[in-house]
Amino acid sequence: MEVRARAPGKIILAGEHAVVHGSTAVAAAIDLYTYVSLRFPTPDDDDDVLKLHLKDLDLEFSWPVGKIKEVLPELGSQDTLTPSSCSLEITKAIASLVDGLNIPEANTGLASGVSAFLWLYTSIHGTKPAKAVVNSELPLGAGLGSSAALCVALSAALLALSDSTKLDFSHQGWQMFDDNELELVNKWAFEGEKIIHGKPSGIDNTVSTYGNMIKFKSGELTSIKTNMPLKMLITNTKVGRNTKALVAGVSERTTRHSSTMSSVFNAVDSISNEFAAIIQSPVSDDLAITEKEEKLGELMEMSQGLLQCMGVSHASIETVIRTTQKYKLSTKLTGAGGGGCVLTLLPTLLSGTVVDKVIAELESCGFQCFIAGIGGRGMEISFSGSS
Repeated sequence: MEVRARAPGKIILAGEHAVVHGSTAVAAAIDLYTYVSLRFPTPDDDDDVLKLHLKDLDLEFSWPVGKIKEVLPELGSQDTLTPSSCSLEITKAIASLVDGLNIPEANTGLASGVSAFLWLYTSIHGTKPAKAVVNSELPLGAGLGSSAALCVALSAALLALSDSTKLDFSHQGWQMFDDNELELVNKWAFEGEKIIHGKPSGIDNTVSTYGNMIKFKSGELTSIKTNMPLKMLITNTKVGRNTKALVAGVSERTTRHSSTMSSVFNAVDSISNEFAAIIQSPVSDDLAITEKEEKLGELMEMSQGLLQCMGVSHASIETVIRTTQKYKLSTKLTGAGGGGCVLTLLPTLLSGTVVDKVIAELESCGFQCFIAGIGGRGMEISFSGSS
């Protein structure tokens, strides 16, 4: 029996940075996915190893289950229905399993991802031998929620082959978990995210699990049902950024200019709430969609202006904006800024020729482009023999 799970990436449509200071933000799932397949060996395989194959990176790691039992003797007593955090003791034990893989020090993100895999796997399935294969349509470390999508897809695949879920193994194609099972996946994924990021907000894994869009403010998450199809051109500037430093920079600016920055955050809050209201309002015809897209485009431009006020834009982001402005398209950064990814709204009536021209121009600058549908489905699974 092989299970395959997929979980979408995410974008922040409005409210990044300001959300830390009490403003509303809006996040959405995108139809670019991370896939995890999981298979237990048959008795004939005589395979006593846990394997992890990262297809995109062409890397394969393996651990004899005897070694895992030796390093993590207490495992197997974990209740899969009540996810718990990885203790300091187990973190150190898992680190000893990862240290032996000779992952370059520069790639700490990869090491923490492998650690999250080991914690989630051993917590849910103990020391059973298995092979997990991971591949993704999401660029790593670009602010599109690649680590959360990994943790969600991994948790879903692991739980699908446990006693914690009731699924139809004969179902052809992708199927969804019920609400309680989704909640369980989300909780486990959040524990994986903690191993990777330390103190994640929980937004990325929630969007990846449930899909669609969410509005969040001061820790409160509200699901948003979209009534209009939205397409975005996502441009990866390939410029790495230090999220912690960018967040700290906004806080320092807020300390120096408290009254002015308070006005900036209030404006961002208004933009996020208006964005959510437009997306949720009913659509009668193509004209109504065009009007809504124009309004959303204006809100994106205002949002970008305010992010510039916060000091989190970057020369690469401004290059994308200048390029798309030539075609009268609205663009804003998404996530931390300082590089990373940039969103450009693609109106429904925009010709494919124009889109091709924009992409060609951006790619000539060394950027990477994706076209993504916004606000789609969340995590799904399929079983071997189905799609």
